[in-house]
Amino acid sequence: MVVLAAPFTFTWTGLIVALVLHYITGSLGICLGYHRLLTHTGMKTYNWVRYTFATIGTLAGEGSALDWVADHRKHHACSDQEGDPHSPHDGSIWSHIFWLAFHTHNGDRKAYLQRWVPDLYKERGMRILDVMFLPLHIATGALLFAIGYAVSGMELGLSLLVWGMFVRLVAVLHATWLVNSASHMFGYRNYETTDDSRNNWLVAIVAYGEGWHNNHHAYPRMAKHGHRWWEFDITWQMIRLLRATGLVWDVVDYRTAAEKKAKQEQQATAA
Repeated sequence: MVVLAAPFTFTWTGLIVALVLHYITGSLGICLGYHRLLTHTGMKTYNWVRYTFATIGTLAGEGSALDWVADHRKHHACSDQEGDPHSPHDGSIWSHIFWLAFHTHNGDRKAYLQRWVPDLYKERGMRILDVMFLPLHIATGALLFAIGYAVSGMELGLSLLVWGMFVRLVAVLHATWLVNSASHMFGYRNYETTDDSRNNWLVAIVAYGEGWHNNHHAYPRMAKHGHRWWEFDITWQMIRLLRATGLVWDVVDYRTAAEKKAKQEQQATAA
């Protein structure tokens, strides 16, 4: 309901902060951190880098890393089949948002997490981030208001709070939800998969490359989601930068063992 105050608290600064935080939490937090790093282990990195992205992902408002990764791994295991947490087969609105109104763990969250994310659940740090989900959001909102108030008083403080926090959260949530809904209904397919995943260019834009969803379902561990030259994946560009700086390595940018070997030989020749 707070987003209804958006027209009355608009400032250009608030909009810019919302857009910047949308990219940080949406692309770096969810797409890179929660999805390609934690869920599918599409790269290796230092533990502090891993927890940095996990914390940023927490601030996207989509649940803790434990819940998000568990639901997504189950989605891949049961994609568009019985047990899929958010298949359009159960209705487009269900896949986009209504599924969130029901617990996917069916009352036994601990067993659910131990089933789908045993690797993350055993980490004390991930369990702490799980507990800190709500406090981190409250602290972020308070910080945004405090910064705006300190710079230019109540007007900017409220603008940064409403736009940088609530408008941004809603926008990030819907961008991710479009991957669950639209990318399983509309678009084209590069690969024959057992589900209805599609490549959707509009979703790829608003969800930072996640809209190349058929590619992803065909090769889930592959950190590069755009497989054709026109399939631009901005999250992949950040992964490339991180690899160039040595912050991530062993990046899965290949589909088959033969493709991996060819890339390694090409890199060895270039060196």
